[in-house]
Amino acid sequence: MEKSRGRRRLRRVLITVAVVLGVLGAAAGGGFAWLWTRADVSTVGKVDFNRRLAVPPLAPSTVTADGTRVFDLRMQSGETEFRPGRATPTWGFNGSYLGPTLRAKRGERVKVRVRNALDEASSVHWHGMHLPAAMDGGPHQMVAAGGSWSPSWTVDQPAATLWYHPHPHGATERHVQRGLAGMFLLDDNRSRDLALPKTYGVDDLPVIVQDVRFDGDRLDHGHSFLANTGFLGDRTLVNGTLGPYAEVRDERVRLRLLNASTARVYTFGFDDDRSFDLIATDGGLLERPASLDRIQLSPGERAEIVVTMRPGERTVLRSYPWRRGDFWEKRFNGGDDSFDVLQLRAARTLRPSPAVPAALGEPGLELPDGEDAAHGRYFELRRSGINGKPMAMDRVDETVVRGTTETWTVRNGGDMTHNFHIHDVQFRVLEVNGRPPEPELRGRKDTVAVPMGTTVKLALRFDGPADPDTPYMYHCHLLSHEDTGMMGQFVVVDQGQRAGTPGAHGDHGGTR
Repeated sequence: MEKSRGRRRLRRVLITVAVVLGVLGAAAGGGFAWLWTRADVSTVGKVDFNRRLAVPPLAPSTVTADGTRVFDLRMQSGETEFRPGRATPTWGFNGSYLGPTLRAKRGERVKVRVRNALDEASSVHWHGMHLPAAMDGGPHQMVAAGGSWSPSWTVDQPAATLWYHPHPHGATERHVQRGLAGMFLLDDNRSRDLALPKTYGVDDLPVIVQDVRFDGDRLDHGHSFLANTGFLGDRTLVNGTLGPYAEVRDERVRLRLLNASTARVYTFGFDDDRSFDLIATDGGLLERPASLDRIQLSPGERAEIVVTMRPGERTVLRSYPWRRGDFWEKRFNGGDDSFDVLQLRAARTLRPSPAVPAALGEPGLELPDGEDAAHGRYFELRRSGINGKPMAMDRVDETVVRGTTETWTVRNGGDMTHNFHIHDVQFRVLEVNGRPPEPELRGRKDTVAVPMGTTVKLALRFDGPADPDTPYMYHCHLLSHEDTGMMGQFVVVDQGQRAGTPGAHGDHGGTR
C-alpha cells in the first residue's frame, strides 16, 4: 500500500513538472515568436520628408606664407533640435552636431588645429587619408579635455570623399554616435577637368547617413540584447536631418554617400528601382562608371553616385534589406530592415547636365595589382579578436617594410558580419571567395565588408614615411567590435629596421 501511494505521488510530481515545463516552453516560444515578429524595422512610406536637407558648410581656411592650408576644428558639446521644439544633447565640431566639410587639393600641405572643448579626451582620425602615423589621429594621438593638437601633412593621393571621426580606444562608438563626424573632400587636376557635377551643395551633395533612436529628448545608445553587431537605430538622419528632402535643379546630381553609422549595413537604391552611375568608391574615382541599381555600404564605406532626374519628379533614396546574411543577422541584426532615407525633388525646369564621362580615374588607379607582392599576411576575424588576439596598445602585431607591396587575406570564419578597415593605405580588392570582385569593389578601397564565411584578398602598398615606434590600426569598423578588441596595429619600417615599442599614448595637453 505504501509503495502504491509513493508511485502515485511520483506520477503527480512528474505530471506537474511536465505541465510547468510545457507552460514555460510555450511562454518561451511565444516570447521568441513575439520578438521575431517585432525585430525588423521599416520606415518605408512612413517618412514625411518635411525638412530641407542640411548641407554641412565648407570649413574656412587660411593659407600661410609657406603655402600651408590651415583649418580649425573644435570638439564641443551642445544641443540639437532634430525634432521641432525638442532639444537633444549632442557633440559636434564647430557646432552642436557633425562638423564642417574640409576641402583640400592634391599637393597641398594642410594643417588642422584641433581643440578639445569636451569634458573628456577624444581624438580625430582622418579616415582614408594617406599620412604619417603620428598624424593619423588614432588611439595613440588622444587630445585631452581642454587640450589641442595640430597635425600637418602633404596631401598625396587622388581626389576622393574621405571623412574624419574620433578614434579613442574603447569609446569610439559612443563618440561617433554623439555627433563627432564630418567629411574631408580631396580634389585634383583630373577630377577638376571631368564633366561631373561638382558645385558643392547644389548638384554635388554630401549624404552622411546615420541611424538613431531617441529616448525621450536624448539619443539612445543601447544595444538590443539579441543584436551582436552593435547599436541599431530605428530612424535615419542625413547630415543630421530627420525626414530630409533636397531640391534638385540640375539634370544630374552627385551624391557622396557615407555610411557613418556605427553598426548598420545599408543597401542603397531608389524607390522606383532606377539605375545610377557609380563613379567612385572610398579612395576615389573608378576607371570607368558602373551602372547599378543597388550598392551596399558597411560602416565607414563611401560611394559617389550620379543620379539622372526628370523635371518635376520625386524619388526616394532607400535602404533595402541585405543581400546576404543568415536568418539571425537578417532578423535581429538589421538585415531585414528598410529605410526611406532622402527624397530628391526635381524642379519643373532642370539645367542640362553633360553625360557621365566614359573614362574617370587614372588607368590602374594608382593601386598595386599584387603581382609584385613581397609578402602575404592572413587575418582571421572573430569578435574575440583578430588572429585570436584582442587589441593591446603596447603590442605591434605586424611590421611592414616601406616601399613594398603585400597581399592581405582576410577571412571571416565567425558567426556574424564584420568589415575590415586599414589606416593610411588604399587597397585593391583582388578576390572575394576566389572570384573577381563586383563593380562596387573594383575601385580604391580602405574599408571592405566581410560577411560570414567570406574571404577577401587585398593588394596594398606601403609607401609612406617609416616610423617604427608609431603604429597604424587595422580593425573591424563595426565600432562596438572595434571598442571591444577587434583591432590590431602595424608599423612601417625601412629595410633592415625593427619595430619599436609604441610610445606613451597619453593625451595631448598642448599644441603640437
